Amino acid sequence: MNRAIVHMDLDTFFVSCERVKHSELIGKPIIIGGGERGVVASCSYETRYFGVRSAMPMKMALRLCPEAKVICGDMEFYSKMSHEVTEIIRKKVPVLEKASVDEFYLDLSGMDKFFGCYKWTCEIADSVMKNTGLPISFALSTNKTVSKIGTGEAKPHGKLEIDAQHIKPFLNPLCIRKIPMVGNATFQLLSRIGVRKIQTLSEMPVDVLQQMIGKNGTELWRKANGIDETPVVQYSERKSISTEHTFPQDTINVENMQSLLSGMVEKLCFQLRKEQWLTSIVTVKIRYANFDTETKQVKIPYTAVDHTLSKYVAELFKKVYTRRMRLRLIGVRFSGLVHGNHQMNLFEDTEELINLYQAMDRMKTRFGADAVGRASGFILNQS
Repeated sequence: MNRAIVHMDLDTFFVSCERVKHSELIGKPIIIGGGERGVVASCSYETRYFGVRSAMPMKMALRLCPEAKVICGDMEFYSKMSHEVTEIIRKKVPVLEKASVDEFYLDLSGMDKFFGCYKWTCEIADSVMKNTGLPISFALSTNKTVSKIGTGEAKPHGKLEIDAQHIKPFLNPLCIRKIPMVGNATFQLLSRIGVRKIQTLSEMPVDVLQQMIGKNGTELWRKANGIDETPVVQYSERKSISTEHTFPQDTINVENMQSLLSGMVEKLCFQLRKEQWLTSIVTVKIRYANFDTETKQVKIPYTAVDHTLSKYVAELFKKVYTRRMRLRLIGVRFSGLVHGNHQMNLFEDTEELINLYQAMDRMKTRFGADAVGRASGFILNQS
């Protein structure tokens, strides 16, 4: 049976959400971001014409397109819209993978004889647009890689079908940057030997690629040849990461407990960013000395940054720890996870803060999760 894999991507998602609320913004150059010292979280196609891109410093973006309207962004509203789109698609397909807040993979294999996969996908895209007002693009092919590249070529508000016999003609003339796993370093390395088109890459000997870029060489060669057997993994918000700490002796030292929670959040956030997750549900758990266990949780806008999640954890701890009794255990859980390209909350972070997080993550990756941390996460003494 031939696979039928769809990649769907909401066009300029954050901008489109703002246009749902404010129709007068349609057709205007829009930048979503966090003030003068911040960076661009998203931008409209009207600003991209001038060279504005996501993650660009705001000052540079406004020099390129001074007419652009800057909006701080409302991640809570964007998260709500993301959930709405997810539910619309989930009800219509057998297998759905939510790849990030604004992109999805659908496995429609075997449904062609019932509906016609392309027609069925068109109806899903139309339903998203009709019920949310958000434009969405998609590509249908035999695997994730080709479908994702196809969606990029179809945008904005495009629809594309690439059947098995047309995969190579479709991929060959494209730049190797179009392959999802090709970052800037790999592109520069391959460019130096004249490999800039996917066809050239697909015709290289596999062992040469392995020598150049290591163990990922084979995978890159396969993708360049339109080969990808990665399955669509059923989306579930039950996924979570968590950590707990049982005290050697029951304690009532609130200051130490707050420091411990801060350290827990920092380690969990590093794991989120390392594995490219965003969380939308925060839970704090406590267990009293008499073994009574209580939890509090809150649904939040998608994020993976320490200072944002620390605030929620601190607030939940105050709400859940209401009895002046000693505690034997505390814990933190992040759930409602989705894979996210936006590893930082770009709406409130300055460029300096993003650089700080990236530097800390690099040190933790190299020397271990305990190599560097916030002072608030260290316990100086226990009682």
